Amino acid sequence: MDIRHLQYFMEVARHRSFTKAAEFLYITQPTISKTIKNIEEELDIVLFDRSSKKIELTDAGKIMFEQGQHIVNSFQNLSSELQDLQNLRKGHIRIGLPPMIGSSFFPEVIGQFHQQYPDVSIQLFEDGAKKVELDVESGLLDIGVTVLPTNDALFHSFSFAQENLKLLVHPTHTLAKRESVSLSELEDELFVLFSEDFALHDRIISECVRAGFQPHIVYESSQWDLISGMVAANLGIALLPETICREVDASRIHIVPLVNPSIPWQLGMIWRKDRYQSFAAQEWIQFTQKILMGIWNNKGE
Repeated sequence: MDIRHLQYFMEVARHRSFTKAAEFLYITQPTISKTIKNIEEELDIVLFDRSSKKIELTDAGKIMFEQGQHIVNSFQNLSSELQDLQNLRKGHIRIGLPPMIGSSFFPEVIGQFHQQYPDVSIQLFEDGAKKVELDVESGLLDIGVTVLPTNDALFHSFSFAQENLKLLVHPTHTLAKRESVSLSELEDELFVLFSEDFALHDRIISECVRAGFQPHIVYESSQWDLISGMVAANLGIALLPETICREVDASRIHIVPLVNPSIPWQLGMIWRKDRYQSFAAQEWIQFTQKILMGIWNNKGE
């Protein structure tokens, strides 16, 4: 017996008539009669007393009708819930964002998404890009924003921003008035970096080593405003993306282009290739992919 057969039984019980139930279900009367007979034979019970003109439920039929109501209602609720998910009327998405990225790009995106899908809830987790990537890999997060490139064998991704790191120095620093600075010129400087959970931590160190020196790190932080504040207090220099540089207090910090080499910073959204994504998560990916480039272009103007 499947759910459709149970629904046939429920309608016969409600209408106390095979003919009326068949009309209500838009099927033939022989079809519904045969279905009820098959149920009775399968369960070895009699569901209806057919001895009078108007059929009545037997004791077994009454039990089946009472329990069947719960089953049919649950199935209908399940169908409605699934339909809601498919129509994006509800859902839940877990997204990982590095702190320095979230405030620059995502309030506007989340606002537009919520306006279109008000019953889809978004839970944000702020961590460094490396931790975000690990949590997407493990399944703790559905989607993450990280610094590209990443593991293409493991993740789907799309890029939505690309820019270079710039040098932040105190206004009294000897490099403050320069038009550009080579990375090798920073060999004797004190560096203020993002902490080890951030992809930029390793990126900056590896680029410095490639330029021929090991950077002297004096402070590490997970907050870009604290890093810029340390530069403003003349406690060291920092290398930060252009997006963040636009947020710092230009009266307290001088920003100088970094060259020879420039250090690229490319942002992307990632999700696991081999893991099911909910309807809400799929729509978030498509939605953000459409609008993030527009936001990025506007920020660059």
